[in-house]
Order: sequence, then structure tokens, then C-alpha cells
Amino acid sequence: MRILLISAYEASSHKAWANTLMNGLSEHRWSYLSLPARHFAWRIRGNAMSFAFDPKFKSILEQPYDLVIATSMTDCVGLKAFCPDLQNIPWLLYFHENQFAYPASDKQQGLIEMQMVTLYSALAANVCVFNSQFNKDSFFDGARALLKKLPDYVSPDWLIDTEEKARVLPVPLDIPLLAIKEKASPVNASEKTRPIKLVWSARWEFDKGPDRLLAILEELERRELTYEIDILGEQFRSTPKEFEQIQSRFSHRITQFGFAESRTDYLAFLANADFVLSTALHEFQGIAVLEAVAMGCVPVLPNRQVYPDLFGDHYLYTSDLKNRSSEAASAVDLIVTLLANDANAPTVQSYLSDTLLPRYDALIKTQLS
Repeated sequence: MRILLISAYEASSHKAWANTLMNGLSEHRWSYLSLPARHFAWRIRGNAMSFAFDPKFKSILEQPYDLVIATSMTDCVGLKAFCPDLQNIPWLLYFHENQFAYPASDKQQGLIEMQMVTLYSALAANVCVFNSQFNKDSFFDGARALLKKLPDYVSPDWLIDTEEKARVLPVPLDIPLLAIKEKASPVNASEKTRPIKLVWSARWEFDKGPDRLLAILEELERRELTYEIDILGEQFRSTPKEFEQIQSRFSHRITQFGFAESRTDYLAFLANADFVLSTALHEFQGIAVLEAVAMGCVPVLPNRQVYPDLFGDHYLYTSDLKNRSSEAASAVDLIVTLLANDANAPTVQSYLSDTLLPRYDALIKTQLS
């Protein structure tokens, strides 16, 4: 099958997903188009023009295809209008995230317009695929709420057919089985020879809760717990101010500060940690958390977004969006409890590429049946 794969906002996790599909399902003939992960609002609104009118994409777009797979940032309606050859083949729209569950902030300028582009694309696609049930539910709940606010000639019923055909299929974890760490438990409460080892590995952006990470580190210090932390994750042009505070105030605790130089280094940081900590306000699958758990880390997660669906309540601390100090205290309580109970890392076998790629292949093949 000839497949055109389009990533309109190529964040590192989106690129990894695309490479996993192309490498793992190599019996298909893939062509790949992508745009850099910057200028988020413009990228969603303008990607159809960028793809259709930039000469370097022209020859790829004009080739014959059996299927288009596009990320949900892609303006499917615009691309179909500009590239008539793409109109009469199936489109699979993949949702790494959606803009209806974005946390309230001053970064929401143009949010409704971005929501509308994604809504148009969902209605124009043959099938929408989501990386989690939470992502699917929050998209359709948010889209219906938006449609109800519009003045006339609109109905939430327009989404019925799209939702009935929608599927849930997570991003596969591309971790070699030999690299997966077999560890019975983290450092236990009676072991005093080394500090607790934490890892935080999210994007360095507002929606991943750096202010909440800062509050947890402050709480760890207040309780005089001995710990070290690796702060990993992708960085962009603008970095929240909390990271400067964290680096200056907790340099004696930080053993890695910034993006790992290689995939091998990244997995090694995860393998050396006892706990993976998340403070995210905006999370639809939690790939970084799943990768850390695959490498033996015990998760410490807020009970919001997708996290309650992953591993069970005993790995969750109490979310408190109005009180960071209260949330930080709950997170540290959970670390202490997991430590005392010699907690094990849960299994993530169902998220590994060996498990999920056959499901992707079956889905792809059904698009022509």
C-alpha cells in the first residue's frame, strides 16, 4: 500500500511515532511530510498552505496514494482543497492530543480557531484515531460544547457518525525488549546507602506543570528527604521561568538538567531512576511516563487527565489545581508510601510496539476494504 504520512507539527514524540510506523510496517510504501514544531497557532492554521505551495513538497503531494495518515494538527480540509488528487482516497486522522482539553492560561489566544480547524479535519476524515480513551472523550465532549455555542445552522449531531467510527490506538513504545529493565522494586525504605532517584521527563512548557514540579521539590526539601532528580524533556524557544528557579535553587539535587544527547542516554537515565514524576496539566497518553515505567520506574502521577486510566489509584496523588502546595504535599506523601511498600513498576506490555503495530497494520488494511 502507498501511504502518505503527514505530521503538521513535528514534535519529538510525533516524529518518533511516525518513524515507528514507517520502520515497523515497512511492507508499505511510505512518503513523509512534516513541518517544524514551532509557532504552534500558525502551524495549525497555515500548514495546508505551507505544504501545498512550497515547491519542496509538490512532487511528494502529486504522487498516487492509497491512504493518507495525518496528525490532528493537519488542516485536512485545506489540503484536500489545494491538492485535488488527495480528495478521493481515504484519510486517517491521528490525534496525539486535542485543543479542547487545554488548561486555562494566557496562552489561549486563537484557541477557538485552532479548535475549529481540528473539528473541520475530524469531520472531513474517514476515520479518527485517538491515542487514549481520555483523548477521544475530551475531544468529542469539547467539540459538542463548542457547536452548541455557535449561533445558527449548526448541530452537535454532526459528530455522531464521526464518533461512532472513531478508534482508540495508543502510540507504540519503541523500546527494544532487551533494554527494558527488570527491577523488582525501587530503593526501599530501609536502604540508606543512596538517595531516592527521581526523573521528570516532560516538555519544558506551561502545560506540563513546571510550577508544580518546583512546589514538589520545595516539599521534598522541607521534609529533608534525601533525593536526586534528572530533569529531562524537549525544550523550545521560550522556556517557563520556573526552570531557572529550579536550576538555581536545587542544583545540589539535579544530576541531569536538559534534553538527553541520545536515545541511548535517555533510556539510561530512565533505567537508573526509582520513580518517574509527572506534574502535567495537559496529557493524553503520557508517553514519557510509559517509557520510564517500561524501564523500571514506579510512577508518581496526579489523578487527572489520562493518568487514572493507566495504572490504578495507588500510583496517583491528589490533584489540586487551586493549591500547588497541597498537591505537592500529596505527591511527596505518595513517594513516601510507595517507598515504604517497596512498590513495583506496573507492566506496560500492551503499549509496546510488538503488541500495537499489528493493530495499526490491521487498521490500515481495513481502510481499503
